[in-house]
Amino acid sequence: MKKVKLQVPATVANLVCGFDILGMPIHEPFDKMELRLLETPEIIIKHTDHFKLPEEPSQNVAGVVLLKIQEYLNLKNGFEVIINKKIKPGSGLGSSAASAAGAAVGANKLLGNIFTREELVHFAMFGEELASGVKHADNIAPCIFGGITLVKSSNPIDIIPLNSPDLFVTAVHPQVEVKTSDARQILKKNILLKDAIEQWGNIAGLVAGIQNNDFKLIGRSLNDVIVEPVRSILIPKFSEIKEKSLKLGALGGGISGSGPSIFMLSEKEEISHNIAEMMKSVYNEIDIESFVYVSKINPSGIKIIED
Repeated sequence: MKKVKLQVPATVANLVCGFDILGMPIHEPFDKMELRLLETPEIIIKHTDHFKLPEEPSQNVAGVVLLKIQEYLNLKNGFEVIINKKIKPGSGLGSSAASAAGAAVGANKLLGNIFTREELVHFAMFGEELASGVKHADNIAPCIFGGITLVKSSNPIDIIPLNSPDLFVTAVHPQVEVKTSDARQILKKNILLKDAIEQWGNIAGLVAGIQNNDFKLIGRSLNDVIVEPVRSILIPKFSEIKEKSLKLGALGGGISGSGPSIFMLSEKEEISHNIAEMMKSVYNEIDIESFVYVSKINPSGIKIIED
């Protein structure tokens, strides 16, 4: 039996104003996955973590992806997947995307790298659909491509890799759960034209700032007038953390994915660590446990570990 081991990173999606279209991987936390190619057609899912996720393939995001690949290829082989998940489900750091993308990349490696990255995104999106009810690629794409990615279109899939500025990411995960499906339910179905125009300007400015390493423009563009005002009410101390981060020198930031994690971008490592200490302190004051990560933007995404 052939096998492959993967290190699959957490991802920050939306990047404030880029709802469902922008995302980036960070270095920590990350899941570990091991895939084996079986001679029989069964799909076996095993979790070595404590999250008690379903191991029935049709109810597991990695299993769904492998079933779709198996069906597409009319494959007689199956897969065994062992997942050690460190990205907590419901964290807003791309937990479901990590399992889905890892399954697609691992299977592709075992099958001789027969798929393009865009095709891998296509298969992995079935996992996201199971997790949230929507096929979105803003976590999947950066996980597979590495670096900051722009999802120009999900159907047909059109992924544009962007520049990855030399910035530090500080992310805090307060130990409260916000399910992506629930966070989508509270979004407004209609928005004002003036808000849409402002949001389009922010997205365009953010992409231009990323491409040109214009940190001031990035900072001015990290503003969301549509999604953040609604979702932020689900996250304890969100406004306080954002305000204090900016005072400490952050360029800006906001909700990571659907939350409850919050991320901030900084030019200097010292600032990113000061923000991390502040985040931890804010949640300690209200007796909410939190995990804080300081990382550069991960340029490579999923890493195949050679034995």
